[in-house]
Amino acid sequence: MERTNKISVSVVLLTIILVIQVLLVLYPLAFTISASFSDSNSLASTSIVPFKHKFSIYQYQRLFKESNYFHWYLNTLIIATSNMFITVFVCSLCGYIFSRFTFPFRKPIMASMIILQMFPSFIGMIATYVILWKLNALNTLWGLVLVYSTGSIPFNSWLMKGYFDTIPHDIAEAAYIDGATPLGAFIKVVVPAAKPQIIFLALTSFTGPWMDFIFPRLVLRTDSKKTLAVGLYEMINGRAADHFTMFAAGALLVAIPFTFLFVLGQKSLLQSLASTGGKE
Repeated sequence: MERTNKISVSVVLLTIILVIQVLLVLYPLAFTISASFSDSNSLASTSIVPFKHKFSIYQYQRLFKESNYFHWYLNTLIIATSNMFITVFVCSLCGYIFSRFTFPFRKPIMASMIILQMFPSFIGMIATYVILWKLNALNTLWGLVLVYSTGSIPFNSWLMKGYFDTIPHDIAEAAYIDGATPLGAFIKVVVPAAKPQIIFLALTSFTGPWMDFIFPRLVLRTDSKKTLAVGLYEMINGRAADHFTMFAAGALLVAIPFTFLFVLGQKSLLQSLASTGGKE
């Protein structure tokens, strides 16, 4: 009986702790959603109890009328989508080549790719800025896409190589027997087998530049070329307090692509994370 009481007390305490943790995580989100649907311009006038005020879309109307939010959103979507397609295409091919083919300087190239990941990206910011300046890519969206896609090649190529190493060679060899070329076997046989990892790479390549602040802040100048991170930051930086509820509306809309993509790719994402890293 005493043991049962101890178990009951432990369950109650654990439940209380978990409920407190859930409230601590969900309250900021609930407050942001509530502030975004407030009809008040001042964040100080909003209630600390979420959804206590009258429901209104006034902040969203202000967001699109008083700021260049639509262009910021479109710019960020173009950059993130372009980076996703380029990264998936290049890194999948590079990973497959390093996994299945032997050629001169293969190991030194792979080792150099690992060494490049040892240095923080901030070290090369000045060099990146000068290169973009020489290419006339400052204050352009394609300049940011160039930085993101090239900077992600070493690590993501290694990531894909490790996954391709776990795929049996027999399936590609069977395609060769049927008359497929190496590229044809890769597209028709290997890519479907690596679908979970490719979707994982697509998700991370999209979300990486979505809310990046440092490089867009360094490269972009005009308001029409800004991304969401830069635009939202400058919306409240040194401004009056009446911009914070509008900022809450903009921050809430930022989460839509994340939610949509992770719901679509949740199954493949879990498969990729649960996959083993062993080789044949």
